[in-house]
Amino acid sequence: MTEVIAAEQSQWRNLEQSSGKSQAEWLQLANSKGFAKHSELVNWLKSEFGIGHGNANLIAHRAKQAAAGGEPVAEDLLAAQYSGAKAALKPLYDELMNYVQSLGNDVELSPKKAYVSLRRNKQFALVQPSTATRLDLGLNLKGVKPSGKLEASGSFNAMCSHRIRLTCATDIDDHVKHWLAEAYKRS
Repeated sequence: MTEVIAAEQSQWRNLEQSSGKSQAEWLQLANSKGFAKHSELVNWLKSEFGIGHGNANLIAHRAKQAAAGGEPVAEDLLAAQYSGAKAALKPLYDELMNYVQSLGNDVELSPKKAYVSLRRNKQFALVQPSTATRLDLGLNLKGVKPSGKLEASGSFNAMCSHRIRLTCATDIDDHVKHWLAEAYKRS
């Protein structure tokens, strides 16, 4: 992840926490006004909500990009990941996410084009439908020796130190849950 992307994600998290509005709510508000110019939207956000210029600029930029179809929404990204030949993996993904949500109410799911990033204070895991029959669970467990299902990530994904391959619901066993909970605790 580039420093710019990480900084933007941090800015969104801070804005959501301080304002009580989610990113989606901010974008919907911004696009509901129909301002033609970027500066008009920035000025309206600043005066209407008392937010700083940096946050208003971020919202305006992303709202215009989303309105132009420049950035798909999370639901569209997830639907695309589990379409076609990979559609049969969606129940496995859902079961894994049910467990992830049980770890704590501070888990943030952030769908990307090819995977879903699982974040807390920082990314602790990702879930990727790698083939038509397999999900890969990437984990950040630096310093842990690979063993059994827990293998070194290798070329799978540079953002994770380890990977677990999942092909069916029974693969989400106590071993997998242990390592997922450990990655969560470390983040």
